[in-house]
Amino acid sequence: MTSIKEQAAISRLLSFLQDWDNAGKAARSHILDNFIENNQGKTASELEQEFSQGASLFLVRLTTWLRLTYMTGSSLEKVLKSIGIFLTSVNSNRYLIEFLEVGGALTLLELLETLGMEKIKEEDKKESIRLLQVIANSGRKYKELICESYGVRSIAEFLAKSKSEETQEEVQVLLDSLLHGNPKYQNQVYKGLITLLPSVSPKAQQLALQTLRCAQSIIGATHPSIVDCVLNVLRTMHLEVQYEAIELIKDLVNYDVCEALLIGLVDLLTPPIPETSELQPKILS
Repeated sequence: MTSIKEQAAISRLLSFLQDWDNAGKAARSHILDNFIENNQGKTASELEQEFSQGASLFLVRLTTWLRLTYMTGSSLEKVLKSIGIFLTSVNSNRYLIEFLEVGGALTLLELLETLGMEKIKEEDKKESIRLLQVIANSGRKYKELICESYGVRSIAEFLAKSKSEETQEEVQVLLDSLLHGNPKYQNQVYKGLITLLPSVSPKAQQLALQTLRCAQSIIGATHPSIVDCVLNVLRTMHLEVQYEAIELIKDLVNYDVCEALLIGLVDLLTPPIPETSELQPKILS
């Protein structure tokens, strides 16, 4: 028999879920504010106690609402932070699996796309990156899941296009996580970093070069395109980018691209030879 206390707790849970189901955007935003304020930092067991062993019922509602409304940007940051409370709680593996089973990782990656996503703020995308960090840090199979969802491409493109250096640094942390303990897809991450070198964003170039140094030591072999990409970066006017490129070149001379690097460096340092015709004095009539 269920005790009176347990019945009351279940009744409160059902009432809360009903309030959520019947609420409009403004009311749901208020519910999220209260949830974030009251549950930040709680463990999984504490969340279950708060929701009478039915916390997953609220998580699935959050995930569903995220998938249905993320294109509009409605209360997006609050929804992501609320989901983050579940995913970052101690002993949260159950919540993580439930979130991923309904396509949570793919939704987070879709949030990073810029085309048709003008209503999604930079802060929302940064929160998405942080949740992807949580997923990636949960183990190898979760890193593989992100990579199998074309995550490296989406994440790298977002790094190149982001206007916030703070957000770009969060992306670097995510790429670094995907690089470690992910032998099946570490080459994919490595190639993704190389594609960032021609970026018009100096910060993206700097972070990509920093991470490439680590990637190179993990992978060992070099990709054929890395020489031209790194040498072209040396033409930049941004000293911090030049510095990172030089540091990477110092590492690369220990690999099979050493000769190609030296030839390329000599070409860069050799001033162009003027055309012979330009040296001839003009004949004045």
